[in-house]
Amino acid sequence: MELEKEVSTPKENPSLLGMFTSPGQQFERIREKPKIWVPLIIVSILYVFGTIFMALSMDESILAGQDIPEDQKELILMITKITVAITGIVSPIFGVLITSVIQLVIAKIASSAVTFKQLFSMNTFIMIIGAVGLILNMALRFGIGGKPEIYITSLAGVLNQDKVSVLGSIEVFGIWGVILTALGLHKTAQFSKGLAWTIAIAFFLIGIGFSLVGTLFQGAPKL
Repeated sequence: MELEKEVSTPKENPSLLGMFTSPGQQFERIREKPKIWVPLIIVSILYVFGTIFMALSMDESILAGQDIPEDQKELILMITKITVAITGIVSPIFGVLITSVIQLVIAKIASSAVTFKQLFSMNTFIMIIGAVGLILNMALRFGIGGKPEIYITSLAGVLNQDKVSVLGSIEVFGIWGVILTALGLHKTAQFSKGLAWTIAIAFFLIGIGFSLVGTLFQGAPKL
């Protein structure tokens, strides 16, 4: 009597680099074997480097229009730079956490079997795109000058605008992230393509909405 041995193929780990070359395959791997800590640490480190470049690119021009005495501008600028650098550590974690929670709520409504771990892993891997975009844009700003809050890869950057506007939200890496979010929700969360794209675009439009509100507040007359 011959014994049949079942050979199980080990599941491959998803790859951060694979998000640039084969994102669909990575999302399928995330569904089967979600990873969190190592990717999150790598993405957070990249964001720290990006925000350090952003801080180094800042000068006293960012304080223009504010009622700050001349002898205090240097101190305020230094505090702003430190705050920006620290933000690079916490922003990826909170961003992934909040996004994953909202998506999980939608998944429950849509009767999807996706878990919080899968969504958190998926969003962590997607954030590698934003991290690379941040480093690229801030490195260029550090080299050629200009306002660091305006991405060179955005419409505002292409049109050479010197004020923050809604056009700054229409940006190459941001749109790339929208496409990957829709693909990830379809592959990892098993959402229908229609629902996946609706959620991804909704998040993008909400981001533009916040930018618009911020722009309106900046342009509002000061009392």
